[in-house]
Amino acid sequence: MREDEKTSFAERQKTAAASKAALLAKFKPKPTVADPLFDQRAGIKAEEEKARRQERAEAKALTAQAVAEKQAAALQAEADAVAAAEAEVRAGRKERKVLSKAESKAKRDAKYAARQARR
Repeated sequence: MREDEKTSFAERQKTAAASKAALLAKFKPKPTVADPLFDQRAGIKAEEEKARRQERAEAKALTAQAVAEKQAAALQAEADAVAAAEAEVRAGRKERKVLSKAESKAKRDAKYAARQARR
C-alpha cells in the first residue's frame, strides 16, 4: 500500500460494506411509476385494433373484387369465343346457301336454254 493512503482496517471494512450495500440496492425492486394514460390505454388499444380490422376487411374486399372481376373477364372471353364460333358457322351456312342458289340457277338456266334449243 502507498504511504499517502494510510487506511485502517475499519475504514476498509466500512468501504467494503458500503459497496456491497450499493450492489444489493441494484437488485431491490424500484417503486413503480403510475402510467398517466393507464385509463385511456384500453380505449387506444381498442381503436387501434378496430383500425387494423378495418384495413384487413378493406384488403379482403379488394381481393374478392379482383377475383370477381377476373372471373367475369374469363366468362366474357368464353362468351366471345362462343359467339365468334357461332358467327363462323352462320357465315359458312350463308356461303353454302349462296353457292347452292347459284348452282340451282345455273341448272334452271341450262334447262331453259335446252328447251329453247329444242324449239
